[in-house]
Amino acid sequence: MNPYEWMQTGVFFAVLLALIKPFGGFMARVFQGERTVITPVLAPCERLIYRLCGVAPDEEMDWKRYARCLILFNSVLFVSLFAILMTQHLLPLNPQKLPAFSWQLALNTAVSFVTNTNWQAYVGEQAASYFTQMVGLTVHNFVSAATGIAVAIAVIRGFARRRTNQLGNFWVDLTRCTLYVLLPISLVAALVLVSQGAIQNFSAYKTVPLVQPITYDTPKKDAKGDPVKDARGNPLTESVTAKEVVIPMGPVASQEAIKELGTNGGGFFNANSAHPYENPTPFSHLFEILLILLIPGSLTYTFGVMVGNTRQGWAILGVMLVLLLASFGALQWAEAGGNPLVAKLGVSGPNMEGKDLRFGLAGTTLFEVATTGTSCGAVAAMHDSLTPLGGMVPLSLMLLGEIVFGGVGSGLYTMLAFAIIAVFISGLMIGRTPEYLGKKIEVREMWLSIITVLIAGITVLIVTAIAMITPSAVASMANPGAHGLSEVLYAFASMANNNGSAFAGLNANVNFYNLWGSLAMILGRYVPAVAVLAMAGSLAEKKYVPPSLGTLPTDKVPFALWLTLVILIIGALTFFPALSLGPIVEHLTMVGGT
Repeated sequence: MNPYEWMQTGVFFAVLLALIKPFGGFMARVFQGERTVITPVLAPCERLIYRLCGVAPDEEMDWKRYARCLILFNSVLFVSLFAILMTQHLLPLNPQKLPAFSWQLALNTAVSFVTNTNWQAYVGEQAASYFTQMVGLTVHNFVSAATGIAVAIAVIRGFARRRTNQLGNFWVDLTRCTLYVLLPISLVAALVLVSQGAIQNFSAYKTVPLVQPITYDTPKKDAKGDPVKDARGNPLTESVTAKEVVIPMGPVASQEAIKELGTNGGGFFNANSAHPYENPTPFSHLFEILLILLIPGSLTYTFGVMVGNTRQGWAILGVMLVLLLASFGALQWAEAGGNPLVAKLGVSGPNMEGKDLRFGLAGTTLFEVATTGTSCGAVAAMHDSLTPLGGMVPLSLMLLGEIVFGGVGSGLYTMLAFAIIAVFISGLMIGRTPEYLGKKIEVREMWLSIITVLIAGITVLIVTAIAMITPSAVASMANPGAHGLSEVLYAFASMANNNGSAFAGLNANVNFYNLWGSLAMILGRYVPAVAVLAMAGSLAEKKYVPPSLGTLPTDKVPFALWLTLVILIIGALTFFPALSLGPIVEHLTMVGGT
């Protein structure tokens, strides 16, 4: 990196770390029902919501009722979004007269946005009306993010409380998260993005002539929209001359703000955060990365405050930060080295294919590790154009379980599940009952932690294997061999871990990926959520065990290093064979000059 990129990266992380304590403390006060600077303005709105919905804010729930409310609420959200997608052509704010989604695509999209995945098997500006974008997708960006944060807060209460089965009230946590955290910041963030050039309007699309015609090659497709291939399986192209271009319009800034803040990631445009209307300037680029990492990072301090030991939160944040910086360094190194096959043609330098020159190499790689380390899935570069080892970095970040910094809420509770596993293993090594935050970790907590950590990975491996033996799934791969496997593995890793980014080169809008992808997203979202709620309920009922000389200190550097090692070992044991057949084989092939 050049001096400017070093300075830019350093300033960014300094700002992020400076915001974590005040914002994390603010969220702790919100969820503990304490007064904040915006309480006088929003408290009447909060009370009105409870009154209209018939919610008793002082009534708490055990983990089973909390989980039932979560599933019921998300089921209603799914039905509402599915209905909007299927009737889009009949609804207002559709100046382009876009047709309704097919039922398979509507199912996949509704599941995607309800689960905070925002996987998009469609082109946003060509498929979704303004009504769908706002009332359907943007609204679900808020409530799906609030759902994940609510689960994390309930899990924190499980560690903090003693001799009780009460974890709070799901409806109260959901309301406070949306009203006090997501809405105010999204409003300010949208105004910032508009000031940078992000658009916000209801205008019809603009058709403008080009200064001069452009001729280019485009993939040839059949009547069903599938790529046409020759006898050897290579995609065919056809020459197209364009004399005018259609410029999409729409309420972009409002969706962009919450898509980044809530680690949703679904783009208004197909180019996502590489589109100049979504991400106009280098400042907006760094601002969007900050939005992605702000809540997941700050929740670690919220955790420390609510359990009464802020050093525990800093220890978890340290693990997340180390993994993020290591991933950033690895991706930067892989892309800066360039492609040796291209270098043989006399073109040396970093691999800039698929990247925006406005943001530079360091700015782009920082965005990509932030968005795949969290469950955001917004992209500012074409992942399919990364070098093989470069592409393995975002893929690996997702396969680790979205914990660096992870999704809003889901990153923290998955990391806590890893922490329990690390404590349990260390307890076995020294021959004593493991403890974490004054609670004895027993067989029930261990099993629930394993389910939380491994369900997404098991799902990825199974559905990827099924895809490799299903003709329609294989036919959707634009690239053969190791790279094609990477595309499919990436797709299901993205869906099962509720990320939503894509490797590209894969036609995912077919029945196989729509239906199996929907199943992967549901399993990856709700099985871990229910498992950690059950674990929280079990922990809340336990008595507090004071630390002794034999207690493993979990707020020190040695435990943070041990937790990092456990995460990497579990990830390597689970996914190294799959990575070996995909990006590693492709890298060796590239180095070999093939």
